[in-house]
Amino acid sequence: MDIDDILQEFDTAAQPHDASRDIKDLTLSWIAERTAPEILPFQTALLDRLTERIRQQIELVETETGNLDPTSNFRLILIQTELERVKYLVRAYLRVRMHKIDKYAFHVLSTPPVRSRLAPSELAYLKSHLALLNNHYLSSFLRNFPEQLRRLDDKAGGITMVEEPDMDSAVFCRVVKDVKDAIVRIPGTDAEFELRMDDLYVVRYSAVREFVMKGEVELI
Repeated sequence: MDIDDILQEFDTAAQPHDASRDIKDLTLSWIAERTAPEILPFQTALLDRLTERIRQQIELVETETGNLDPTSNFRLILIQTELERVKYLVRAYLRVRMHKIDKYAFHVLSTPPVRSRLAPSELAYLKSHLALLNNHYLSSFLRNFPEQLRRLDDKAGGITMVEEPDMDSAVFCRVVKDVKDAIVRIPGTDAEFELRMDDLYVVRYSAVREFVMKGEVELI
């Protein structure tokens, strides 16, 4: 029995869903989240499965700790290594989303389509973050300003204080599915090109955003 057999034995018993596929999907979601200028839809089902798998692995390690059988001990070492890898990916995925929530807090909260992409816990964090930020600024210096100048989301005079993601920033992407309407037009220009399966592109995010949301193009 080799290492893959040991891990596969645990995966089959603990989780009927393809665990290796989930880890790959989480890795792709993490990369896409790091690459996209805006926050993407939260992968609820994927995170639920992986969280349950982490819980099962922790229970297994706690149950079998102290076993004197060398084979079992080696198996536990492999499972613990796999556990740390999955936990790292989950933390990294959530951390990059939290960074965007912090950076674009007012934009996310005031834009319903964007706000709907958050998990309930992320939305609660966003509201708490904004409340603390507002109270901090108010107690530090805003209380000395006139009432009409205390808003942190002021858009008066044609100048907005709300920071928004740059949708025209360049991204690397790959076409992973056959695209029906395969012509991509660059906003604000006359340039256009055709998306072909497995091709790689460097392009404005706004040009491929629709295909990214459909899962036809993945960010790399």
